[in-house]
Amino acid sequence: MRNACTRIVVIVFLLPLLVSGCGKRADEPPQRTDANETAPKEEKKPPKEENKPPKEESAREKGDAAYKKGDLDLAIANYTEAIRIDPKDTATLQRRGGVYWKKGDCEKAIADFSEWIRLDPKDAKAYCCRGFAYAGKGDLDKAIADYSDAIRIDPKYAEAYCNRGGAYGQKGEDEKAIADSTEAIRLNPKDAKAFSNRGSSFAKMNDLDKALADQSEAIRLDPKAAVTYFYRANTYLLKEDFDKAIVDFSEAIRLDPKQARAYCFRGLAYTKKGDADKAIADLSEAIRLDPKFAFAYRLRAGAYSKKGDVVNALSDLNQADSQ
Repeated sequence: MRNACTRIVVIVFLLPLLVSGCGKRADEPPQRTDANETAPKEEKKPPKEENKPPKEESAREKGDAAYKKGDLDLAIANYTEAIRIDPKDTATLQRRGGVYWKKGDCEKAIADFSEWIRLDPKDAKAYCCRGFAYAGKGDLDKAIADYSDAIRIDPKYAEAYCNRGGAYGQKGEDEKAIADSTEAIRLNPKDAKAFSNRGSSFAKMNDLDKALADQSEAIRLDPKAAVTYFYRANTYLLKEDFDKAIVDFSEAIRLDPKQARAYCFRGLAYTKKGDADKAIADLSEAIRLDPKFAFAYRLRAGAYSKKGDVVNALSDLNQADSQ
């Protein structure tokens, strides 16, 4: 079970989708009065703002509004119209690719980011975005290649180092992961994700004190990141500090109640403390959230076994084997 805890790696990266613009305001010349006139003429007043017709939203702006409301399909439709009008609009390609990624369609995200790169091959951010999409579909080598291109174009691109470090961590190349995360932190000492990634790599290398230090700093920088509480909880599990692990798992659940693995590993912590009933409750919730979670079935089988419930234990083992 300890091995299962140590293999969990985080790449948490939040992909930026919206770019704000600015408008211009033309100043009107002052009104003039003829010096020979005995009485000044009434100055013409500019029309009131409410009499002006409202500015029509562009397709991109409509897409941004739909995205903010959480209507991803409508956002994509509007971004697609904006791209039809201007096929060289890289900002809208970025937006649509980001929405595709959020919907879990990494292939379409990669296609948009690739077109962005074709139009602007010197934009480091385009490579970084495509690398993140490749990582999302599990193609870590292509992700690392894109992150490396982003770093080649912009050697001070902290986010690219952070993401490449996360990809190296997923591949089990933790020394490279730590080096990249450390460089990301040097470039941006407030990068919570880089601290979290480096902490995960330290944990896998069994340097648990350094792992806790980095994970705690990540939480200080971003106290609403459920995933970082989850990883610090796993580090506490490895240190066999089950009470602190339960506290962190509970906070991860409070921040993200649909996180099946947080219930699963809190159930493991309760099992280690000898509280089979709480373990079964948590593991049952993990299975409800993810009915194909084989590891949760195995852990619950162990908890049932400790209670002497052989029938349910065997049933869960069979369920685990069928997943």
